[in-house]
Amino acid sequence: MRRLSRRSLLAATTAATALTAGSPAAAAAPAPQSAARRLRTGFDRLAATGYALLDGARVGIVTNPTGITRDARHIVDVMHADDRVDLVAVFGPEHGFRGTAQAGGSEGRHDDPATGLPVYDTYLKSGQPLADVFTASGVDTVVFDIQDAGARFYTYIWTLYDCMEAARLAGKRFVVLDRPNPVTGRGAYGPVLHREFATFVGREPIAQAHGMTVAELARLFNEEFLAAPVPLETVRMSGWRRSDFYDASGLPWVPPSPNMPTPDTALVYSGTCLFEGTNLSEGRGTTRPFELLGAEGVDRRWAAEAGRLGLPGVHFREAYFAPTFSKFQGRTVGGVQIHVHDRAAYDPVRTGIALLVTARQVWSGFAWRPDNWIDRLTGSTQVRTMIDAGATADEVVAAWQGELAAFRRVREHYLLYR
Repeated sequence: MRRLSRRSLLAATTAATALTAGSPAAAAAPAPQSAARRLRTGFDRLAATGYALLDGARVGIVTNPTGITRDARHIVDVMHADDRVDLVAVFGPEHGFRGTAQAGGSEGRHDDPATGLPVYDTYLKSGQPLADVFTASGVDTVVFDIQDAGARFYTYIWTLYDCMEAARLAGKRFVVLDRPNPVTGRGAYGPVLHREFATFVGREPIAQAHGMTVAELARLFNEEFLAAPVPLETVRMSGWRRSDFYDASGLPWVPPSPNMPTPDTALVYSGTCLFEGTNLSEGRGTTRPFELLGAEGVDRRWAAEAGRLGLPGVHFREAYFAPTFSKFQGRTVGGVQIHVHDRAAYDPVRTGIALLVTARQVWSGFAWRPDNWIDRLTGSTQVRTMIDAGATADEVVAAWQGELAAFRRVREHYLLYR
């Protein structure tokens, strides 16, 4: 990581400054929002100014079905109908702008039936090819508004990163409209990516559970990782505290992707997505993806062994399920269901590691995916090789603490809320 510069501390001091407001410190337990602390997203605050930040600009927006207002209208539909903003293009990420594609898919180039706006596909594009898309669209300002899930390997934050870099190459201004981190912004957890393992599930060295909002990540990306900074403006939320879980926001939840159906999914995802790197099902093809884990030949011993660890905030239940797609499609498998009973105490990454360790102990069929995808998800070979060598979950977690502490120090400079 580059050394922090004075420029990094001033990155968001732009015309959007008038829209920013800090959030007070809060207790760990979330509570329903009071009228006095009603959360307003970055889009809410931008719209309340009559889109002053976008005045005179030809605007393109990177968004998906999560880009909605409190009353569940899509912001593209709202902006398109408002003469105060010149919205000329939409850019769709993985799963598409309207969300019609499954994992690993997109909607391609098309015209949106509802608005007639041209929709450009950003999925798997980066660098100059993506910059060429921005140039071809005729926009001069690129706006980003997508709900994140809080994990390094959730690809929308790397869509943000790639779009920022492409906007820089194309000479465009970049505006990020902030939304809550659904699993709070209390802290960062898990291993930090090593750059030699960079992919679309992790471009740069951040923690597995980063504990940041997309606007905070944009500030960090701009100062620490981009080859040179893009002209960046962030529109902060008001009424959000770092200790808030998503249900404290009062906002409707729209699945950011087909296998992120509820905020409960996001709560466990940064740990149990690691099972994508194994031969066990991570629950895709069930109604509780990433909360249900299993394989043929797994029985009650896994839940019992995981339960003996006494992990904070979570219980493990013996479970059986038959995925409708993905691994073990149409076959009944055994495993566990994760039941989080204390969100404030729960550590999803430590829990995910503990489940990997215990699965290997109780099931002789345990195997990593042949391409060692687990190394891309965790960010290095360390987790895989330590588990293979018989390390305990606590030993694996202890091994990344130095790198995590260094990331936490850098992260602190880019936080917008307290």
